[in-house]
Amino acid sequence: MVRLRILEILEGQGHTKYWLYKRMDMMSYRNFKNIVENNISSIRFETLDKLSRVLDIPVGELFEQTPDDNSLPGTDSQQ
Repeated sequence: MVRLRILEILEGQGHTKYWLYKRMDMMSYRNFKNIVENNISSIRFETLDKLSRVLDIPVGELFEQTPDDNSLPGTDSQQ
């Protein structure tokens, strides 16, 4: 499973969620909150690009791969 590392990055840079939200300038707070809290199943390339630019990091650093959730249908822990 892949998740966004936005909160860790903000903490490391000494910024707040509010700071990031104001600089994103392109979405509702509800959508922003869902993205930051990893309550999403997809994200637009445009949004990833904006996050990368605002946080001044390569896009790849926004992501972290985590162990698969075996409770999801169709997952096989033997892979």
